[in-house]
Amino acid sequence: MTQPPDTLMWEARAQPGRQADLLAHTEQALLPAVLADPTCLDAVVYLGGQDRIVLIAHFTGAPPRLPDPPDDLLQRPVHQWPFRRHSTSRGQVAEPR
Repeated sequence: MTQPPDTLMWEARAQPGRQADLLAHTEQALLPAVLADPTCLDAVVYLGGQDRIVLIAHFTGAPPRLPDPPDDLLQRPVHQWPFRRHSTSRGQVAEPR
């Protein structure tokens, strides 16, 4: 039987030159809401090329769907994917044989 998802990957692409505004919205509105969820274990925000922002959060249960930022910040619709965490590693990954 497949286990339910416990991780959310949220990715948004800002209008050209608006990554800082989208980041501010993410840090001031989305991140506090995610961290306030009692099932949230952690959340990390990443900055990517082409004005992208990615938020990955781990939960003890099913992840919520996050609301979209204001349309004027977005180049295209937000993408959200629920995942099931498979493993966590620290340090070096072994070389393939």
